[in-house]
Amino acid sequence: MRILVIEDDRRLARLMTRVLEEEHMSVDQTDDGESGLELALRGTYDVAIIDWMLPGRDGPAICRAVRAARLPTALLMLTARSQIEDRVAGLDSGADDYLVKPFAFEELLARVRALGRRFTPAAADPWELRGRDLVLDLRARTVRRGQHTIDLTVTEWNLLECLMRHPNQVLNRQQILDYVWSYERDVQASMVDVYISYLRRKLHVDGHPDPIQTVRGVGYRLEAGDV
Repeated sequence: MRILVIEDDRRLARLMTRVLEEEHMSVDQTDDGESGLELALRGTYDVAIIDWMLPGRDGPAICRAVRAARLPTALLMLTARSQIEDRVAGLDSGADDYLVKPFAFEELLARVRALGRRFTPAAADPWELRGRDLVLDLRARTVRRGQHTIDLTVTEWNLLECLMRHPNQVLNRQQILDYVWSYERDVQASMVDVYISYLRRKLHVDGHPDPIQTVRGVGYRLEAGDV
């Protein structure tokens, strides 16, 4: 899963990021509400973990903006406020779940996994992404095409994960940049074309069609059959 953490307590944010990454989740983190909202509105995250009190823009305001944009991202609110009326206000702002500080990281992980299951289409194995003869194993960090195991760099992996999380959908270069190079603002759109070329070469199997299709003037689509 791809996770966004918006938390201004930098020590807590680092700990959450480490715990989530140890579970093989991809995590982006920011510590203020304005940049957090900018990232959340890109629509590339499965779950956003949002602190209530943030500089610039608070958690409920971020939740309302994400919901107004009709994005499918699951929203988990973090707060030290434990009163019932505060929980109601958080959920009414658009949050899908609510976790009171201090919390156990085991509970954080359980809630993130539960939100991921609710907001991700059901699959035979939630740790696998599949498209025709391609299998991306999120736990083992392996890629197979048919009987062939394919070695990918971190960037190539993230690119393939981006395409496989949006099967049969055309993604433009900016959407791919936001997912794969979210914090590297100096990366040019042409880099997408370069890495698509790298990925195609590694996924090539004689006698099999290229799973990545170019949609001229728009972007790229991963042909995954019926999903």
